[in-house]
Amino acid sequence: MTIYSELHDVVERDGSSDDVLSHVLRILDEVIDGRLEIRSVRHPLGFLCLPVHRHDDEGICIHLWTAGWRTGRLTTSTMHCHSWELLSHVLYGELSNQIIELVDAPDHPTHRVFEVHSTAAGDELVATPRVVRPRVAATSAYRAGDPYYLPAGVFHETVVPAARLAATVALGKVRGGKLDLSLGGLRTPSHPVRREYCSREETIQAAASVRDVLAERQLHGSGQAGRR
Repeated sequence: MTIYSELHDVVERDGSSDDVLSHVLRILDEVIDGRLEIRSVRHPLGFLCLPVHRHDDEGICIHLWTAGWRTGRLTTSTMHCHSWELLSHVLYGELSNQIIELVDAPDHPTHRVFEVHSTAAGDELVATPRVVRPRVAATSAYRAGDPYYLPAGVFHETVVPAARLAATVALGKVRGGKLDLSLGGLRTPSHPVRREYCSREETIQAAASVRDVLAERQLHGSGQAGRR
């Protein structure tokens, strides 16, 4: 059983949030002491991403929204969809997940659909002929201890209150036939986006900042399992 399978089972079942915290704390300790050598990514969607596990079609990342850290430059919009299904657990803080419905609008569009082709060096955003008007179809709020699931191919937008701290552990599994997509400007051309990595020292600092908050939560008790 891989670390992905172990953590997926813990997040998915109605167990205590302490079980999730214990798994994540072990992973963060491996990052901090050098057993897991990774570099965090300055994500253009406004958070730091710690890619702690990649194997075949599965992955685990820790996402950190925090003041004082520079994130990547956003060239399209925050509305996007994944080629992989997402099972996420809020480690601390709170956020909202907005499901976005796309209305095809050749006469009065507001956005263009872009395909996102990713490599280790960065992303190639390819403008498609499809133009749309997005609308928020549903909004769900989540707080520390809450899990949430998002199928592959669903447009969404994650909203974290301004100047608030939040962190999630995100588990992704690729599903065939789906593309990574983003909504951008009508006149925005196809373009590359270089992936921005933090230094090893910055990565350790980010991991330690998450670990400190989680250790404090664990010390004082994280409460019951999150809402379903």
